[in-house]
Amino acid sequence: MDQDRYDRGLAVRREVLGAEHVDRSIQGADDFTRPLQEYVTESAWGAIWTRPGLPRHTRSLLNLAMLTALNRPHEIKLHINGALNNGVTKDEIMEVFLQTAVYCGVPASIDSFRIARDVFKERGID
Repeated sequence: MDQDRYDRGLAVRREVLGAEHVDRSIQGADDFTRPLQEYVTESAWGAIWTRPGLPRHTRSLLNLAMLTALNRPHEIKLHINGALNNGVTKDEIMEVFLQTAVYCGVPASIDSFRIARDVFKERGID
């Protein structure tokens, strides 16, 4: 493992997803899941999210679309929160999910809309 890339990834992951969530994920890892936590932190967050080519705002929009396409509700919820932390607006999230309805299917988009509505309610966003 590249410790510097892991450390940079951990910092970004904590900023985007929230320190509490990330710390809980890492501290809750056991011998079976720890390698995955290390891999995700080093590769996804350390090698990709730290690249200068796209701002975090854009990366969040892309993640919401891709996770909708893959129909991954747990990750959608996590990344809606991350997108909000990255300055993505409620209207931008709505537009991403409308776009995914056309290209990924209405059922997947409906699920993402439902999850987003729950996140907005939890965060007190009207």
